[in-house]
Amino acid sequence: MENLLQKLDLAASYIKNKVGNDPIEVAMVLGSGLGDLANEISNPVIIDYKDIPSFPKSTVPGHAGRLVIGELLNKRVLCMQGRFHYYEGYDMDVVVFPIQVMKRLGIENLLLTNAAGCVNENWKPGDLMLITDHIKLVADNPLRGINFEELGPRFFDMSNAYDKDLCNLARSVAKEQNLDLKEGVYQLFTGPSFETPTEVKLARLLGADAVGMSTVPEAIAASHMGMKTLGISCLTNMAAGILDQPLNHEEVLETGKMVKNKFTTLVKAIVKKW
Repeated sequence: MENLLQKLDLAASYIKNKVGNDPIEVAMVLGSGLGDLANEISNPVIIDYKDIPSFPKSTVPGHAGRLVIGELLNKRVLCMQGRFHYYEGYDMDVVVFPIQVMKRLGIENLLLTNAAGCVNENWKPGDLMLITDHIKLVADNPLRGINFEELGPRFFDMSNAYDKDLCNLARSVAKEQNLDLKEGVYQLFTGPSFETPTEVKLARLLGADAVGMSTVPEAIAASHMGMKTLGISCLTNMAAGILDQPLNHEEVLETGKMVKNKFTTLVKAIVKKW
């Protein structure tokens, strides 16, 4: 941990050497089945995670495992095509390392996306959900251990983890597109097993509308550093126990492909007005 700042700066320097010093206005983390948005970026510079110093490697099907930096609607953006998860065997601090690198690159705005299981029985697979808050009952925390004041304070507020102004922007864009953008609470489970039907019932009782295996650690790290974060879930399947059928990752990827046009149109319009 004592070398974290050095590792962050080495990774940031490597990326800057590839893309230059022009400011990057928005960073995006693209979840399972949603990585095609990066194909919309013009004049892209593509950097494989394996080439970036201290970067972990993505092992999940549907995650390309690379950064794409370039122009999207006259804004300079950075996209992560694939992220890192606790269930891959990475510690929480490793999971959020890329988010901390983004901050060292001077990025202040973050869009987190994911594929999630739908807990709200009034919704359906293919819906998009604006994340208004999250629930983390997982004991581990990405900031456990030594705190680096250069990144953020030891204790910090999480009441605006999903920036209220950015949520209003997303609502406005969805209304312009006549898109029924759902809003709700995302609950973190560690995976890689999907949740049990009883765990889904518990999540519903706690107030969750969707469940998943990502996003929350990244939102915590971003809040620590004062980044403005927007979160959007693609609800790829009904969570366990709601329908009488087993869950599988192929369904997650397939639904992601089905909604990619709706998702891409929404995100592009948000980025344009960011």
